[in-house]
Amino acid sequence: MPVTTTSTLSVDCGGGGIKAAVLNPEGSIISRAVRTPTPYPLPPDKLVATIAALAEQLPSADRVTVGMPGMIRHGVVIETPHYITRDGPRSRVLPELKDAWARFDMASTVSQHLGVPCLVLNDAEVAGCGVVTGHGYEMIVTLGTGLGNAVFDNGVLAPHVEVSQGPVRWGLTYDDYIGEHERLRLGDAHWSRRVRRVVDALRPMFVWDRLYLGGGNSRRITPLQLGKMGDDVVIVPNEAGMTGGARCWEMTRPSQDPRRT
Repeated sequence: MPVTTTSTLSVDCGGGGIKAAVLNPEGSIISRAVRTPTPYPLPPDKLVATIAALAEQLPSADRVTVGMPGMIRHGVVIETPHYITRDGPRSRVLPELKDAWARFDMASTVSQHLGVPCLVLNDAEVAGCGVVTGHGYEMIVTLGTGLGNAVFDNGVLAPHVEVSQGPVRWGLTYDDYIGEHERLRLGDAHWSRRVRRVVDALRPMFVWDRLYLGGGNSRRITPLQLGKMGDDVVIVPNEAGMTGGARCWEMTRPSQDPRRT
């Protein structure tokens, strides 16, 4: 009996760039990765067209996974923080974009454009799928343009909580407090202390067995501050935001998976 394999087009949509590659069933990249700067302003149809343009540069795949910032439920965008702005993160919010993105069915639209099943998740959720062991209560926090997060219970993705929009101090959200803008302003040493404070604040809220710190800025955390966070905190590669795109199909709850709807 022939063995069937499933390839996945994995798309990582960030505040500054959109990346795509084709993965094998184990999550290894089997094509070259392609990238384009995130275009702004960015209504939903432009993001879908950008994903389609990247897909045209790659081998065909059996399904597609899209990770994007914000609150995503069952493939529908509830809120997205960056894509409703004029020029990207920290720029002016455009009301017409906020309306366009609210309740936009991203999964169905991408699936129709590409002709394959599509799973759309928060980008940190996709990254978490690429690194968790599947044992115990595991959390990932991604550090990049802002803060992303996801939680897994014995390898099953839990309902999303948008920690990034929670208030910290001085009227700042977590996104503001340890996002890229503040890292550039403060420098890595001071910024790393802020990251440790965030970890200390989240620990009693989630009581994880293990916390993974990912995203492009996780490697900028100083050894001094990382050492103070504890042995249950681990730095993971930024590539997880891409490679998790295959594994997440087996880690989502039934109502999230387009094969079960």
